[in-house]
Amino acid sequence: MTAVPHSGAAMDRRVARPARRWRWLLAAAVLAAAAALVQGWPRGVPVARADVEIATAATGPFRDVVAGRATALPLQSVLLDASEDGRVEQVLVRDGAVVAAGQLLVVLASSQRAQELMARSSEAAQQLANLATFRAGLVQAQAAQRRELTQAGFELERVRRLHRRERELAAQGFLSPAALEDSADRLALAERLFSQQQADGREELATREQSVRAMQRAVTDLEQRLAAMRAASEGLALRAPVAGRVTGLSLQVGESVRGGQRIARLDSLGRFKLALRLDEFHLGRVREGGPATLLHAGREHALHVARIDPQVREGRFGVELDFDAEPPPLQAGQGLDVRLTLGAPTPALLLPDAGFYADTGGAWAFVLDADGRQARRRPLQLGRRADGAVEVLGGLRAGERVVVSPYRAFAGASTLRID
Repeated sequence: MTAVPHSGAAMDRRVARPARRWRWLLAAAVLAAAAALVQGWPRGVPVARADVEIATAATGPFRDVVAGRATALPLQSVLLDASEDGRVEQVLVRDGAVVAAGQLLVVLASSQRAQELMARSSEAAQQLANLATFRAGLVQAQAAQRRELTQAGFELERVRRLHRRERELAAQGFLSPAALEDSADRLALAERLFSQQQADGREELATREQSVRAMQRAVTDLEQRLAAMRAASEGLALRAPVAGRVTGLSLQVGESVRGGQRIARLDSLGRFKLALRLDEFHLGRVREGGPATLLHAGREHALHVARIDPQVREGRFGVELDFDAEPPPLQAGQGLDVRLTLGAPTPALLLPDAGFYADTGGAWAFVLDADGRQARRRPLQLGRRADGAVEVLGGLRAGERVVVSPYRAFAGASTLRID
């Protein structure tokens, strides 16, 4: 008897074989799609070699020098402001003129100031007259007191002589004791009256002298105020406090001027300083007294940092440079190229300080492969920047090439394809 296979098992084998084939087909399709995807991945943003600047990282001395464009300014400037409100009566010099110390520049007039000066002068004259009256009264009181004291002294002396005679008569028995006692009483009264008159005179004179002194102080104060007012009125005649060149004078005759208004500026002659604006990156590295050089007309001039303005405006701060010796002939406002030394040269790995730094802050750069056909984004550690070079602290080796031109067109890319 022939055995017949179980129909259910055969059916399962027939169903399982097509299922395995479908799994193999699905896996093959996934692998093919992945391979196609890999083949379809972009090889980087295409960039023409002529459109980028490529530099090679190289070792060399890092010269800690920063170059900048400085502006020549007068070494000293004196600001001339109006001390009082007024109206311009005369303008005696022109803008740009060279003037001597004390030279009259502008004459102003103020009717209000003139009226106040007249009123104060009148008040001072009145107070002087009052003081003269007080002094005259003191002199008269002193004279009257001298006369009164002379008369009282004479009367006291007369009573004393009379009392002596009466005492002698009483001793001889020609005068009664009662009469002698009356004579003694008259002498005592005369002495008391004389002492009282002296005391009253001293008090009266002291009071009068005090009044005169008070009046004298009042007159002195008034005269001082009057002198200050006259000085202020004379200040309406503006003079040059020092010799120099007049700058910014633009007044017209008849123009009204307010107190405190800037009228002009006096700039020193033949003496200059340089004003330099530097990137805020250098703020912590610049020091007062640091050396700098200026190449002008084929001659090098030494300078030093005289002042640092640490206030940063628009990413830059200010430095003032003074000449170590006689400055060259310059004009105020003239632009000059200077080099400021921040430190001694040191060996370092260097890259050009180009546009890539501004776009990345020095945090990364596109580094070329060995064949030079691709540039990949790579993090860097950059240090100091000076004299057109930037110090590489990490992320690069000597001889590697870097795209150093600006990255704005492809800042979001991770790879560049150099065509």
